Amino acid sequence: MNPTKLAELKRLDNEATLKIENSKKKKVSLPPVFEERKQTSSGGVHQKLKGPLEASFKIQARNAIDCEIARMFYSSGLPFHLARSPYYRSAFSYTANTYSLSGYVPPSYNKLRGPLLEKERAHVENLLQPIKNSWKQKGVTIVSNGWSNPQRRPLINFMAINESEPMFLKAIDGSGETKDKDFIAKHMRDVIMEVGPKNVVQIITDNAAVCKVAGMIIESEFSSIYWTHCVVHTLNLALKNICAAKNTKRNSDLYEEFYWISQIADDATFIKNFIMGHSMRLSMFNNFNSLKFLSVAPTRFASTIIMLKRFKSLKRGLQEMVISNEWSDYKEDNVDNARTIKETLLNDNWWMKVDYIIAFTAPIYGVIRKTDMATLHLVYEMWDSMIEDVRKTIYQHEGKAQVEHSSFFETVNSVLIDRWTKNSTSLHCLAHSLNPR
Repeated sequence: MNPTKLAELKRLDNEATLKIENSKKKKVSLPPVFEERKQTSSGGVHQKLKGPLEASFKIQARNAIDCEIARMFYSSGLPFHLARSPYYRSAFSYTANTYSLSGYVPPSYNKLRGPLLEKERAHVENLLQPIKNSWKQKGVTIVSNGWSNPQRRPLINFMAINESEPMFLKAIDGSGETKDKDFIAKHMRDVIMEVGPKNVVQIITDNAAVCKVAGMIIESEFSSIYWTHCVVHTLNLALKNICAAKNTKRNSDLYEEFYWISQIADDATFIKNFIMGHSMRLSMFNNFNSLKFLSVAPTRFASTIIMLKRFKSLKRGLQEMVISNEWSDYKEDNVDNARTIKETLLNDNWWMKVDYIIAFTAPIYGVIRKTDMATLHLVYEMWDSMIEDVRKTIYQHEGKAQVEHSSFFETVNSVLIDRWTKNSTSLHCLAHSLNPR
């Protein structure tokens, strides 16, 4: 062989051998998707790098945003139910999906309480405009009521209601003010002028004497506007006459018929306060009941009925509690009270009275619930039907025929008729007469 060709072949062979040796020394590099990294978790398990599916959905970035949002909730003490707000979800979804705002900074404190608040108010006014447009055609009822906010400031609300939708108008801060007839009438007048006197049919308040006088002032100034008692408040006062009758010369007949209802209500209040007044007793109660006692304010409509209805739902758990070993072994300085409560809760006659109170007041309670939403033309008929339903329940309980006399029903009827006489207006009668039914 030619020496020159032989030298060329040896050179090529040496280069091939060198490449093979170098390739053996190098680690084969796989595509990044299939590589594994030696990142060890707290459990010592090797984790794989994100695959193409995870990378496309940016799982790591999503988790980081979730942590930042959660930290905002925890550090500021925000309630978790804020996460159920549709505006909460739409705000973050809009930011994440609409634009790529890498340098976006959320609005500052001053921006939130200033220009953004004004902009949102204008937005809400635009949404309310269709309701305002219906006032001229359908008329408006202005509803006013007083309440106290968490800072104990006395406020007076005004709302406009018609067939379309209710609309909040304003809240007046009455701090430091003498809330007499002139003060209330002035703010009623301002609201009427804001809505338009020709659009207002009536103004409804509670039955306080000062509200009645203010209503008379408005009627004298605006001949087409009626002042009307609140039907719900009227019925609540009737229930108070029945369930909490006072022993006075004026109310002696009522007290004679209704005192046993007050005793049942007092027993229920005593039982609730006794159980909730000590952590050991409350712990026993929670072990036997999934429901809780209701802390109903005395000013709430039908508070006594609401409390007794909850007692009826708790009957089985309360009885199981007082016959349990925990209740028997309970040693405290008021053992006598515990024994009295046990006897009361195991007394079938006591529970029968509870059932009877709930039964004959059910029509009244039902009308209270309905009149919160009912229109004017239904009030007259509902009140009449309510008294008839009360009569049927009482006569059925007493086992009497319709022609027989029931002193208990006559007393209940006198309370309801008296309240209706004070509450009924010519507007109720006119609306009833115009009802096509």
